[in-house]
Amino acid sequence: MAAAEIKILSTHAALDVLNVLGPKFEQATGCHLSCGYDPAKAVKRQIENGAAFDVAIVTRPVFDDLVALGKMLAEPHGDVGRSGLGVSVRHGAAKPDIGTTEAFKRTLLAAKSVVRSTEGTSGIYFNTLLDRLGIADAMRDKIVLGPSGRVAEGVARGEAEMAVQQVPELLPVAGTQYVGPFPPDLQLYSEFVAGIASASRHRDLAAAFVMALVTTEAAAVFKAAGVEPAA
Repeated sequence: MAAAEIKILSTHAALDVLNVLGPKFEQATGCHLSCGYDPAKAVKRQIENGAAFDVAIVTRPVFDDLVALGKMLAEPHGDVGRSGLGVSVRHGAAKPDIGTTEAFKRTLLAAKSVVRSTEGTSGIYFNTLLDRLGIADAMRDKIVLGPSGRVAEGVARGEAEMAVQQVPELLPVAGTQYVGPFPPDLQLYSEFVAGIASASRHRDLAAAFVMALVTTEAAAVFKAAGVEPAA
């Protein structure tokens, strides 16, 4: 009999975590995990358009919307953690001061270019943050819109001087260095939830996988990847 395939749709924030935990789950259960990664809103669109899946790891608002639409089960689910936004620069570059709101604002104005995600939570929030800081006009020609995925890869390639994104998506990018989180009064946290598709044909395995994401071992892997314990 062929091994059951568990299809997972996830935000990029969980990519490195699933690379660690996924093979262990496969070995323990004999199933095969198939993972696809996109921003949470893109995952939501895929599911709304009929994409087949067993488990989705998305932001809390997206999870709640998909439950309301009947696409996902409210229970069981796993609150896997939360992440804030941060800044990365090219490896070897001087780390700018972003410790306070004013320092962060000065650093942005001094930067030649800043890459942000096009439709991810971080990119949309950063766009509104520039208005809030009163520097949207000054920054307009400096903003680079990154593709789906880890926008700091553009910094590594020399396409932008600085990247802003969720911390788990910044930390793994070779050729860059993580500067630090946004100042506390500018920070935005995203909570991530793992849940099960209403139409899953492998609900028991899907539920077991969701529960594997909220163990003590999993919490340590998430933390190392930049995802803090759920508040």
